[in-house]
Amino acid sequence: MKYCLPIVALVFLAACGQQQSAEAQPESMALDDTGPPPARGDASPDTSDASWRVAEDGQSIRFGDGDEAPLLSLKCDLSGDPQQFSIVRHADALPGQSALFPFVGNGMRSRFFADAVLSDGEWRWEAKLPADDPQLDIFEGNRRLTATLPGRGMLEISGSRIPGEFLAWCRSGGANAQVEGPADPSEV
Repeated sequence: MKYCLPIVALVFLAACGQQQSAEAQPESMALDDTGPPPARGDASPDTSDASWRVAEDGQSIRFGDGDEAPLLSLKCDLSGDPQQFSIVRHADALPGQSALFPFVGNGMRSRFFADAVLSDGEWRWEAKLPADDPQLDIFEGNRRLTATLPGRGMLEISGSRIPGEFLAWCRSGGANAQVEGPADPSEV
C-alpha cells in the first residue's frame, strides 16, 4: 500500500504534463502551413542520356539531356581572389531555403551548403565556395557521381573527365592547360 501512493502520484503528474502540451497546440492547422509545396516534375530524373556540355560563354558546364534545361551546372567566377566556384542544382526552391547538398563518388564524399538563389528568373539551389576548397576535389576524378538534394531527389551523374578539367581551369585562373610532352619535337 505504501508503494501505491507514489505510483498514483506519478500517473497524475504525467497526465498533467500531457494536458499542458495538448493545450499549447493550436486547435487546427491548415495543410498549407506544414511546409513548402512538393517539387514539380520528377524529383529524381532519368539521367541515362544526360551528359556534360560546355556553356557558350565558357564560364560553366551543364549536365543534362541535350538541348533541355540543365539539371546541374558548375560555374566559375574568375573575377574574385580567390576564384569562386558554384554548384547549381536546377530544381524548385523557395526564397530563404537552405539545404545540405551531398555528393558521393570518385572515392570521396563532399557536403555543400546550398541556398535558394534567384537567377535568370528561377529560384534554384546554389552552393558557392572558393575554387581551391578541397571538397571540390570530388569533381577531379572521372567516375560516376551521385548528388542528392533533400526533397528534390538524387542525380546520377555519368563519369566524365569534363568536370575535373573545368575545375582545374577555374583553379588556374582561366589559364589554358599545358600539355606535357617531350621538350624536343624530334623526340616525337
